[in-house]
Amino acid sequence: MSKTLVFGASLNPNRYSFLAVKKLVEKNITTVAFGKNLGTILRVQIKDNLTDFQNVFTVTLYLNPSRQVEYYNDIVKLQPKRVIFNPGTENPEFYKILKMNNIEVIEGCTLVMLATNQY
Repeated sequence: MSKTLVFGASLNPNRYSFLAVKKLVEKNITTVAFGKNLGTILRVQIKDNLTDFQNVFTVTLYLNPSRQVEYYNDIVKLQPKRVIFNPGTENPEFYKILKMNNIEVIEGCTLVMLATNQY
């Protein structure tokens, strides 16, 4: 399975991004994480420098649309095959940018996709 970047990862075990990292690891999906607070979820280290990431297949977003703007170029530069917009992260402006760069846009919930084997 290809590498997934959890974008907006949180150390708070009550946050969906935390649960996503945990479930991805449990499903043996290579997982990396980006967030504002450094730390570790299971074996996954949350980093705050996007240059640390390469060969990312999927970016799963846990960042509200107003905070995504500053990362548009960075995410496009990662050249993922797809970006998953989890509930609350929907952003039609960013969809257009991604599609212009041949990056698939998915509106969905990573946790549901994993639970139903649609990931």
